[in-house]
Amino acid sequence: MKNYVIGLDYGSDSVRAVLIDTENGQELASDVCHYKRWKNNEYCNPSINQFRQHPLDHIEGLESTIKSVVAQANVNPSEIKSICIDTTGSSPIPVNADGTPLSLTKEFEHNPNAMMILWKDHTAINEANEINELAASWGGEDFTKYEGGIYSSEWFWAKILHIVREDEAVKNAAHSWMEHCDYMTFLLIDDKDLATFKRSRCAAGHKAMWHADWNGLPAEEFLTKLDPYLAQLRGKLYNETYTSDLVAGKLNQEWATKLGLTTDTIIAVGTFDAHSGAVGAKIDEHALVRVMGTSTCDIIVASNEAVGSKTVKGICGQVDGSVIPGYIGLEAGQSAFGDVLAWFKDTLSWPLDNLVYNSTILSEEQKAQLKEEVESNFIKTLTEQAEAIPLSESIPTALDWVNGRRTPDANQGLKSAMTNLSLGTKAPHIFKALINSICFGSKKIVDRFEEEGVRIDSVIGIGGVARKSPFIMQTLANVLNKPIKVCASDQAPALGAAIYAAVAAGIYPNVIEAAKKMGSDFESEYFPQADKIEKYQELMDSYSVLSQFVESITK
Repeated sequence: MKNYVIGLDYGSDSVRAVLIDTENGQELASDVCHYKRWKNNEYCNPSINQFRQHPLDHIEGLESTIKSVVAQANVNPSEIKSICIDTTGSSPIPVNADGTPLSLTKEFEHNPNAMMILWKDHTAINEANEINELAASWGGEDFTKYEGGIYSSEWFWAKILHIVREDEAVKNAAHSWMEHCDYMTFLLIDDKDLATFKRSRCAAGHKAMWHADWNGLPAEEFLTKLDPYLAQLRGKLYNETYTSDLVAGKLNQEWATKLGLTTDTIIAVGTFDAHSGAVGAKIDEHALVRVMGTSTCDIIVASNEAVGSKTVKGICGQVDGSVIPGYIGLEAGQSAFGDVLAWFKDTLSWPLDNLVYNSTILSEEQKAQLKEEVESNFIKTLTEQAEAIPLSESIPTALDWVNGRRTPDANQGLKSAMTNLSLGTKAPHIFKALINSICFGSKKIVDRFEEEGVRIDSVIGIGGVARKSPFIMQTLANVLNKPIKVCASDQAPALGAAIYAAVAAGIYPNVIEAAKKMGSDFESEYFPQADKIEKYQELMDSYSVLSQFVESITK
């Protein structure tokens, strides 16, 4: 009898499922579903950094993708032993007393404040600043110390505080709040008791200031000073958290029927995409895994002995068991990576979208053909021309902060900037500058870890950017002055979720053993080019000067 598991990975734009053979990690089937409401920009307002998603996008995507992989693989449903879900985060959702998101009720079905607050939503900058000021001044425990010492507007408490201040109706209706990975897990399991539901360790530890040192979430006294609502909410949340190799419950009858599975299927505790991605890439000590997509997350694991009582400044947290049980998981990242290049593409596309594709001279067929041709060649041509520009030629210096700075030292109020423009600066020069900027932002993260005594011997890249852009990966190797291996799997986070699922089902004794058998191989490796390292260091120095200046003038 064979054993199969399903990993379900929720990204910013789509959800993907993989059905995996636990014996060897072979992917028998995969499927992707894009969020239709999100694609139509519903509930979002980029001008104020508001990014919300309707849970129906996620629920419909879950049903569509899992049914698809089960049908494709054509295996006996009884052989599908377990499911694990990973999501973006921190992406909290307000829920009522039975765990139903408010946006799935009639009163709130179109209210942006009742939606899932996506990780990239930065409407809570002021609230994050309040948390940081209080943590430094209230005279008690610094609850931010295991989260880099700076709480971010991307995270749980800041987002909730912003919403309840802005929307009294949501505040009064919300019995509790759940991270995206917790809600999707709760949706599937048979035990519907919110009070005993097993919340994700990685979500709680990295984003909600949960830590064993203070027996759970921040103290009521601290939360009361921010807002009495938060202190009341604390009692409706949790004290204990759980790693994703553990069982959250079994698949309930409703969803077993919908998905064509059995109620014997185990549902593992939920996790975040970057953490499961690192597991899918067979992370080990002293290896930095860079999950490169719209943003980046940088993951390292270290033994308790290596970390000791040390706290690493300016990162996204260090949490026991958040990646691999028994090890400390450390997280950093950039608020925009692929998003930097997507912004530039959208900017350059303005004349096409507003003039060419609206032209009365061209037929609809010609417009469609032209649009298809431009889309297929846009980034490819920019990349080829940017790569051909010698480093000796004048290249602008840019910052990668188009969506603020996640790490080191979170500051979502920062904006991007560019210097050294001239009449000779063309689109490929700016494109090259932006690629440099995302690599320089990566270098700042690596430098911070190493300055704080966290050893990095190797770098592993996963995600679409890592696999599709040799130019970016070679630039990154030169900037970091380290070799970079690229994960062969297209779906490393989903594969990592499947690995957690296999352990939860008892097929493997622990995550490390499961990853050895099921984790991804590597398809390529990039080495620093000795003749370019010095020049990139000079450009990096310009990046540092510009970043210091922009930070000094940002209020």
